[in-house]
Amino acid sequence: MARLLYTVLFYAAQPLVWVRLLWRGRKQAEYRHHVGERYGFYSPAPAAPILWLHAVSVGETRAAEPLIAALLAHHPDHVLLLTHMTPTGRETGRMYVERYPGRVVQAYLPYDLPGAARRFLGHFRPRIGLFMETELWPNLIAAAGSAGIPAALVNGRLSARSQRGYQRLGALIRPALQSLALVAAQTAADASRLASVGACSPHVTGNLKFDVTPDPARLAQGHNWRAEIGARPIWLAASTRNGEEALIFDVAAGLAVAKLLLIVVPRHPQRFDEVAALARARGLRLKRRSEGELPDTETQVWLGDSMGEMAAYYAASDLALIGGSLLPFGGQNLIEAAACGCPVLVGPHTFNFAQAADDAIACDAARRITDARQLADVVTHLLTTPEDRINMKEKAIAFSQAHQGATARTMALLEPLLTKQRSSTTAAAVR
Repeated sequence: MARLLYTVLFYAAQPLVWVRLLWRGRKQAEYRHHVGERYGFYSPAPAAPILWLHAVSVGETRAAEPLIAALLAHHPDHVLLLTHMTPTGRETGRMYVERYPGRVVQAYLPYDLPGAARRFLGHFRPRIGLFMETELWPNLIAAAGSAGIPAALVNGRLSARSQRGYQRLGALIRPALQSLALVAAQTAADASRLASVGACSPHVTGNLKFDVTPDPARLAQGHNWRAEIGARPIWLAASTRNGEEALIFDVAAGLAVAKLLLIVVPRHPQRFDEVAALARARGLRLKRRSEGELPDTETQVWLGDSMGEMAAYYAASDLALIGGSLLPFGGQNLIEAAACGCPVLVGPHTFNFAQAADDAIACDAARRITDARQLADVVTHLLTTPEDRINMKEKAIAFSQAHQGATARTMALLEPLLTKQRSSTTAAAVR
């Protein structure tokens, strides 16, 4: 009954969905592309058997990198279908299409409407469906069950805030979680929270992002930037969210650090122009990465308005503030920064990645600041105290390496599902 009510409301909301698509399409034209896919209408599917992995946006797509590599290596006769919900996720996923020619295809996941879900599954006929991190679509999961397609949640995480929301929707969420063939959680706390809202016997596998190896070409790019920029101190604000840039610019303008360069990389590309205007309104001398020129000695802010270059920004910087944590957005993941050997600062709001943040702070790979005033003090201290900064850099690398292995643990849990599915498919073909 809960899923029926959810479906009726979802259908009723479609005019609002269209308005939202059109509105977002004004700033990001990609939202107007491939609209048919969102309702289950696609180009011809590959002839090879398909493994399906859903990564909603940029962070999930990047985190999936080691799992994608493992799936393709273990199943050389299969094609991987990579689905997303956002244009930025799709753009990020193009690197896998280019890296594995003919082995990876992309599409938008359809809206969670029964007809669209059935069309999607009937078109691609995947052997398995894998949802990254927190994605739960009740109608799609139900349709997969009816079609005999095992579905699993991998790299699963659930914050305390999301747990409370799921508990309020228990009649809808619990059956969906109970229908999953496997739940693989990042931490014991995530597993406990997922179990409390319906997951059956979740496993703890660790965070796949620890297994992501920074692209050597991007690291080299960042080191080259640094060499050309020169020996001035560089502070990075990575994956910032709306409202945070203004606080960061105010802090940067007041820092008594000679020749300081601030790099700002907003989380959402549609905000690049807005953030540039914020900096200029404060009288800060700004250059944009998209302009093709590196910062000169007069540049105070370098806007990282590019895609897929975060590792380069980390490699070029002396330390990084992880965005989404100054204001209550829950924070972005600090693991990539640590893997690049960049000392990390986080704000008070890290509930989306609580365990990773707490573990990094515990070993001094990261430090927590409570507000903008403390941010100014800590940035000043670290940029003027190289021995502390070098110590954090070494501990960041050690922290990243100590938590690897999630991919192997996840694959060990997935292989029995794939073997069982292969056997069922073979038996059906014989009959």
